[in-house]
Amino acid sequence: MTLKEALEQSAQKHGDKVLMKYKRLGQWRTQTYRQFLDRVRAISEALVRECGVRPGDRVALLGPNSPEWCAIHYAITSIAAIAVPIDAKLLEQEVAHILTDSGAATLLVDSSTETNIIESIERAPAMRHLIFYGTQAPAYDNGKIRRLHTHDLDEMIVTNQPYSRGHSAAYDRYHPQDDDVASFIYTSGTTGRQKGAMLTHGNFMGNFASLDAAIEILPDDNFMVILPLHHSFAFTTCLVTPVSSGTQMSFVESLRTVGDNIREASPTIVLAVPLLLEKVYGRLRSGIRANKMANTLWKLGIRNPVRKGILEKLGGRLRLMVSGGAPADPELLAGIEELGLKAREGYGLTETAPVLTLSPFEDPIRPGSCGKVLPNVEMTVFDPDEEGVGELAAKGPNVMKGYYNNPGATEEVFRDGWFLTGDLGYIDDENYVYITGRKKALIVNREGKNIYPEEVELQIDQSPLILESVVLGYRNPDEAVGEHVGVIVVPDMEQIAALEAQEKRKFTEKELVARLKAEVKKQVSTLSTYKHPRRIRIRWEEFNKTSTGKIKRYLYAMAETLVD
Repeated sequence: MTLKEALEQSAQKHGDKVLMKYKRLGQWRTQTYRQFLDRVRAISEALVRECGVRPGDRVALLGPNSPEWCAIHYAITSIAAIAVPIDAKLLEQEVAHILTDSGAATLLVDSSTETNIIESIERAPAMRHLIFYGTQAPAYDNGKIRRLHTHDLDEMIVTNQPYSRGHSAAYDRYHPQDDDVASFIYTSGTTGRQKGAMLTHGNFMGNFASLDAAIEILPDDNFMVILPLHHSFAFTTCLVTPVSSGTQMSFVESLRTVGDNIREASPTIVLAVPLLLEKVYGRLRSGIRANKMANTLWKLGIRNPVRKGILEKLGGRLRLMVSGGAPADPELLAGIEELGLKAREGYGLTETAPVLTLSPFEDPIRPGSCGKVLPNVEMTVFDPDEEGVGELAAKGPNVMKGYYNNPGATEEVFRDGWFLTGDLGYIDDENYVYITGRKKALIVNREGKNIYPEEVELQIDQSPLILESVVLGYRNPDEAVGEHVGVIVVPDMEQIAALEAQEKRKFTEKELVARLKAEVKKQVSTLSTYKHPRRIRIRWEEFNKTSTGKIKRYLYAMAETLVD
């Protein structure tokens, strides 16, 4: 089944049922399945007639979560084109790389975004159409890019409305297949280049089927959309799943309003990264301590009345909380359960559309496990040691076709038909997965964002004053999960000597350290802020290396070198 077929089935069965609930100008508004499908049809027509989009074309989409973002994505994939969602927080050069690598000729942008789109488009020679949605198109000066046509989506839809309802409507002409690529989702690359995971309609729908088999989705379920939909975790769990199951989704206004929006929208299922769940849990616990009666009852072990009050604060219907995107502290999950809520952890990757494991809600929490392998998914361990720990690998209908335009990287992650996750761990006799470490040097921060050290090192090592660097993840002593970015740099003393000769003075060690730290900050300024090293250490001799010249990363312990 394709994304389009799933939407059509739900719209036919639940046409007047609310699909989306969202806030505009302080008021909650709704959109039914029938209204959503009508919007998808209208956008499809506009893309085909105004921009010449055809099956297989790549169409980029940049903007925050919104009903319109969802309709645009479904419109793109419904005409068998390929959606390329882009994080609005990426810097210009990162957006430019995605546009260039994907070969997208059309880009739709939420007019509220602050990203300098014109600067990115200048570096993307294939770009021809820039479409703004949300409000009237901003007054961008695109005169210097003569090849670019600027549009307003609403105006395009009005112009093409007669065609979208006719017998020759573009939406009805094109029929994507299960094996057709639906989306390129870009994930950071180990060589500094982001890679586009080619995910098919079958990948997304296969993952939905696995989730549907693992979780009992109820007809009146309401999924709270908190995480950005350009990530595969939120896209599959908070958009594809409700659309395909005929249920509802509700949007938070922002991370600052999560608590209020949950109380107002009354969701039944909340999916979030551990950092957000920590904040929610912390506020709930603080609320108990601040209420004299609740605090007394809690200490006396009379907790059900307190739990009832907590549920009411969360809208009164919340039944499931799922943590994903980064490892969750078992104590956090246990603490949420103590408050009377069901909380479990899942694991997956962009390349697997994305969920591979989920802890069953009917079973007790298993500390250390990231969950049980989902139905219809296979997992195994390659090259296990004497304790059974090796590289985790996955196989199933949710596994990507490969990386677009990058056969070398694709070959590296597949072995005998299995996708290699890069994570080390083991699987017990009951199919529960335990992750013990990472084969790659990947850093995962508390927000669940992936940082590849090689990408940051590539930027730092471009400085003439720096000979080499090693980027490492570290945690502070009081932190159980998530990592910060740190770096150890080795100065190029020949270049330092040349600089001293130029300035006709010798640097003190303090001056040199300050200059090197400033150089690191300058070099990483073109990367997204979450990739910037928070701690910088100077090493006065070269790193130990293998016989092939590769730095022995394992010799440089994170805690010893980076934690004050």
